[in-house]
Amino acid sequence: MGTRHESRELALQFLYQQDAQSKYPMPVPQAFEAFWNLQEDKEAHAASRQFAADLARGVVEHIEAVDAKIKACTQNWEFHRIAVVDRNILRLAVYELLFREDIPPVVSINEAIELAKKFSTEDSGRFVNGVLDRAKESLSRPLRTSSPKAAPPNLSAGRT
Repeated sequence: MGTRHESRELALQFLYQQDAQSKYPMPVPQAFEAFWNLQEDKEAHAASRQFAADLARGVVEHIEAVDAKIKACTQNWEFHRIAVVDRNILRLAVYELLFREDIPPVVSINEAIELAKKFSTEDSGRFVNGVLDRAKESLSRPLRTSSPKAAPPNLSAGRT
């Protein structure tokens, strides 16, 4: 498994845990550190840790914009009724689509579909694909490449 894929799995698990505990009860750096300490095989995931933390922190920092985009793309679905794991898969992918120009949109979409297939129901992959297909329509950047000037945001600078 690739490091970035593993990072997305860890970020998803963190976001799911925080969502299930009623919306980020502590600042993200401390919450992620507590989450990390609960991991059984920390050494196996060490290379994935920083990217996972950056993704999780980015989702939390942009949660209003991310959730608004998901709501706009899920007509006929009440946001709070989307399964918790699917909602957080969508949050992760929509954050990447909107705020991570260093990641090609097709990569974010494909990774989200794979996460849905692994962690959710049989139909979740199609649901996630449909929502993200709508979300990518408003992008003004290439779908298969990262933006030429894109650099990953510096989210590890101690912000909460």
